[in-house]
Amino acid sequence: MSQRRVLITGASGQLGQALQDLALPGWAMEPLSSADLDVRDWPAVRSRFESLSPDLVIHTAAATNVDRCEREPEWAFEVNALGTRHVAQGSALVDAQLVYISTNYVFNGGKSGPYHEFDQPNPISVYGASKLAGEVEALNATSKCHVVRTASVYAEHGNNFVRTMRGLMDRLDRITVVDDQDSNPTYATDLAVAVAEIAARAPFGVYHATNEGTASWHEWAVEIADRIGATTEVAPISASEFQRDAEPPANGTLVSLPLARLGITLPPWRDGLKRCLERWPE
Repeated sequence: MSQRRVLITGASGQLGQALQDLALPGWAMEPLSSADLDVRDWPAVRSRFESLSPDLVIHTAAATNVDRCEREPEWAFEVNALGTRHVAQGSALVDAQLVYISTNYVFNGGKSGPYHEFDQPNPISVYGASKLAGEVEALNATSKCHVVRTASVYAEHGNNFVRTMRGLMDRLDRITVVDDQDSNPTYATDLAVAVAEIAARAPFGVYHATNEGTASWHEWAVEIADRIGATTEVAPISASEFQRDAEPPANGTLVSLPLARLGITLPPWRDGLKRCLERWPE
């Protein structure tokens, strides 16, 4: 079986590492962290793509600190929009297939039910706007493009909600967590499997890939506490009581119309959380 040369940007991030951990037999992976390649530098991107000549590019590199994006919008757009332009143009240059990882933040959160792939994006934050601009750049640069939107990604490593909650529960008797914002807690390992399947057999276009089911931040935190046996009181508060620079969508839940028809599904979010916590490093 011939090997596919797979270039992964943002390789040190949660999804980047999960993709490498899959160790797919048909993939010869070239993982590039931000230290290896600054996607904002077009000459560097072009040179690296020409030298590696990948068959598939999975673009996970992004400015994901949503509050910093709000404070530093130029930085957000340089990384998430301009950087994606460069990666997409590099992919087109070597005729590589591109998978661009996007976010539920492209929606404003006002819909009563989950957002599907054909709902109209309307971001309310700089982060969401910059990631939506990246979608436009990717789809305009190459016809061989998958856009994969996801939500609330976490893993055993990196900065994420599960790690934050575990740290707080280790130290505090009582914490407060927002209970009127919903999303799909998504385990990076499950997302990596879905991304690989989408890249292998889905028609080019936009897809939503998250673990099945929805939860508020509070519901998610309570589940974490229950599973690790924490005695910390997890008290609910409204988003208006938790001030931050960026405003997440109140309804950040996603659903996919096409993936189930392709036989690509992700497990329920509680199952993903259970497996993540079982693999948690001591």
